[in-house]
Amino acid sequence: MQARAHLKRLSGKTHYLMSAFAIARDGAVLFEACETAALHMRALDDAEIDHYLALISDDTLYSSGIYQLEGPGVRLFDRIDGDFFTILGMPMLQLLAALRKLGALHD
Repeated sequence: MQARAHLKRLSGKTHYLMSAFAIARDGAVLFEACETAALHMRALDDAEIDHYLALISDDTLYSSGIYQLEGPGVRLFDRIDGDFFTILGMPMLQLLAALRKLGALHD
């Protein structure tokens, strides 16, 4: 199973997820940002991987890294350095700040 092999490769290692956005108008880039999060996965034995794979839905198999931190995937990690929204796929706090700065978002 590819999911098992992927988790074995990540086990005990740190990997990085990057997420970026750009705001453009009329072909001009007004703001751009890229954020990186470091995810430190615990060393997992075969039993832990089997248990985890039994817990997750098929949708999770299509997620980057074969985990979703908002579900059982959080238990795979010792530490995460970086913004949670970056891991979900969009550095939302930076995006919201950029929209405020451009006057496109009012709280």
